[in-house]
Amino acid sequence: MSRLNPPMLESEMTDDANTIADTPRISIEDLGTLGLDQVAFIKPVREEDGEHFVVHAADGTAVRLFPTRELAELAIRQNDLQPVSVH
Repeated sequence: MSRLNPPMLESEMTDDANTIADTPRISIEDLGTLGLDQVAFIKPVREEDGEHFVVHAADGTAVRLFPTRELAELAIRQNDLQPVSVH
């Protein structure tokens, strides 16, 4: 079984091509759009008439309420996205 090496400190990095300073940075705006075209989240919610499931876009925007998890997953898959559960 292989063991992972501990992370290096910036002061330990000597190869110019692999320094932290050379690592691309991502803006908060770009971070918020990650996964928008790949995943949708399913979150269970309690309503007066029982449990329902809200589908959210990757950025957290609520898209639609479904009566069952199965219908929520089906709608997500029909839009070529991967469903992810939120607890």
